[in-house]
Amino acid sequence: MANKCYPWIISLRPKTLALSFSAILLGNALAYWQHSFDLIIMLLAMITAALLQILSNLANDYGDAVKGGDKHNLIGHQRGLQLGLITLNQLKIAIWITIILCVCSGLTLLWLACNNAYQLLIFILLGLSSIIAAITYTVGKKPYGYIGLGDLSVLIFFGLVGVMGSYYLQTKTLSASIVFPAIASGLLAVGVLNINNLRDYESDKRHHKRTLIVLIGKTYGCCYQLVLLIVSLCFFGLFAYQQLHTYCSGIFLLTLPLYLKHMYMVFKFNTNKDAVPLLVQMVKLALLTNLLYCLGIILS
Repeated sequence: MANKCYPWIISLRPKTLALSFSAILLGNALAYWQHSFDLIIMLLAMITAALLQILSNLANDYGDAVKGGDKHNLIGHQRGLQLGLITLNQLKIAIWITIILCVCSGLTLLWLACNNAYQLLIFILLGLSSIIAAITYTVGKKPYGYIGLGDLSVLIFFGLVGVMGSYYLQTKTLSASIVFPAIASGLLAVGVLNINNLRDYESDKRHHKRTLIVLIGKTYGCCYQLVLLIVSLCFFGLFAYQQLHTYCSGIFLLTLPLYLKHMYMVFKFNTNKDAVPLLVQMVKLALLTNLLYCLGIILS
């Protein structure tokens, strides 16, 4: 039984779900700060976000396999399809099942959270956009992940949509000020994607997958990682300074030594093997920063 589950577990990439959860938790922490919070809505939002992330992971494997992008990159990617443990047809069926689960979870969430037809329509359109974005990252004739737009998509869906959308579902209002933590959270998710693309630079370049790193080069890619993290921390700090006004809101700054260690490792790594632990480190760092920031908001 374990052998049958293994190829699907590595294909679902459960570690990446931390990014989806981070955005939803931050949006709900901001809603709690505004004295508007429903646990059921938060849990359904987390389930829906996790399913969308899984859909993106499966579709990414499918699209790359069809185009031959990850066929020989076994250090960076050990997926069921790539290892020959899952067929293309099985993966296609799994994608359709995940789409159905996304729709069911999303509609249940909207049925509980939306107060009128206008809100329902807006979030249905956002949900459909999220599903389409998850699939077309690498699938289709002109996947946007192959033309350097993956970073922008991650910023939008893991930052603005994830944080502000979950905030709105709780409060039924939007505040311009929460754009800062939403972008900050999104930039950390972009940082994870950037490390992934740095790792896959040679493979992507060889298979004409024009990620942002392929377009700007590895050296500038490392500098780009530094900018992403600095701007993210500045945006987190700006919101805390302007809106929270307590020492507790700065608790996320405890992660600064970890950021320094991360950037040192970014500028030192040379091979794919070096980048694998670096990617795990960035995922953990993004999750920890978001969790501490949520804690600071709640304590404020």
